[in-house]
Amino acid sequence: MAEPLGVRCLSCGQEYAPWSLDYFCPSCGFPAGSLEVLYDYRKLSAPFPKTEKLSLWRYEALLPVGEDFAPPLRAGFTPLYPASKLAQELGLRELWIKDDALHPTGSCKDRGTAVVVAAAKKLGRKALSCASTGNAAASLAGFAAASGFPCYIFVPKAAPRPKIAQLVAFGARVFRVDGSYDQAFALALVASQEFGWYNRSDGLNPMVVEGNKTVSFEIWEGLGDVPEAVVVAAGDGAVVAGVCKGFLELKRAGFAERVPKVFGVQAEGAAAIAHAFSRFLSGEPILPAEEPAETIADSICVGKPAAVIPAVKYVAETGGGYVTVRDPDLLGASLDLARKTGIFAEPSGAAPLAGLRKLLAEGRIEPGDRVVLIVTGSGLKDPSSILREVPEPPTIPPQLEAVSEVVRG
Repeated sequence: MAEPLGVRCLSCGQEYAPWSLDYFCPSCGFPAGSLEVLYDYRKLSAPFPKTEKLSLWRYEALLPVGEDFAPPLRAGFTPLYPASKLAQELGLRELWIKDDALHPTGSCKDRGTAVVVAAAKKLGRKALSCASTGNAAASLAGFAAASGFPCYIFVPKAAPRPKIAQLVAFGARVFRVDGSYDQAFALALVASQEFGWYNRSDGLNPMVVEGNKTVSFEIWEGLGDVPEAVVVAAGDGAVVAGVCKGFLELKRAGFAERVPKVFGVQAEGAAAIAHAFSRFLSGEPILPAEEPAETIADSICVGKPAAVIPAVKYVAETGGGYVTVRDPDLLGASLDLARKTGIFAEPSGAAPLAGLRKLLAEGRIEPGDRVVLIVTGSGLKDPSSILREVPEPPTIPPQLEAVSEVVRG
């Protein structure tokens, strides 16, 4: 483990001692005062050591807390699949799918959660909390159950029932807030301060980004180099920020010569980060970034993204950007991904494919590029949206003639 040098505010640049702050810069407040964890990259003289234990703790040289505090559930080392059929269809030289839905709780959120739970153990915290549209909540509930932590979860009323089922099964205390995700987030923050819970919420706790960044280390190792472009869905901003920070740190440590362009994908009806990014490029303030949010992709339905500062600044540093897509394109991408790669992703998890099509059409990704799409959540998290798009299977009598009739059309 590399003991962090400290944390730095991404707005004012003020640096603070390691572990002296939990969430944000006191001078800039929240969300402007997002913190990034700092390391002394000069101490890393060699790439990460090979180990038999395949988990994100293999990268503890660039994590703020070590495996001694790790929760018992695995996080990290999800498969990286070649998608040659899709690559050929899209006219790409090479396309890869990083299936981060294959985590214990079915989403990429387990990366950030693993590091948050380890940090809570290191700090001696007694209970955990989180606001989420569903995936981060399920992740924290599962890892808290495995680690023996009491867990308090705040979700918007519209959170899908399969995600609520996970929370209840894991034994978390669940508060369904009669309002939006942003209202659930605000209530979780106030309640956590009142009761002393360690809050895992995306965009609030900098430990989340530290876990999220390990997906980039895995992509780099899996390909033997960094790709030209990486595409990932963006809701609250913590996942895309982590993807960027991982590649940026590989370069700062001297392990990689360059960073890929990282593109965040948002739904047209929930595009606060994309709009903030456009303002940033025009020299305008990133904040305020608060808009109405409406999309079928619940995991990225965020109107007030908490990690907007790192999500904008880190993406700009990679030379990437943002793209917005329509809800029908998200659903189409989910079906397309399932039928052409065998990977069933929820609409937000399939958003990178919808975004890639648009990025190629706009010339922002070149046909000769090697591209990685990160699938963030399983289609089993929210099957209802897909079921609305496909016809019901026929019901037939138990006779061969009935099968023949259907097959022959």
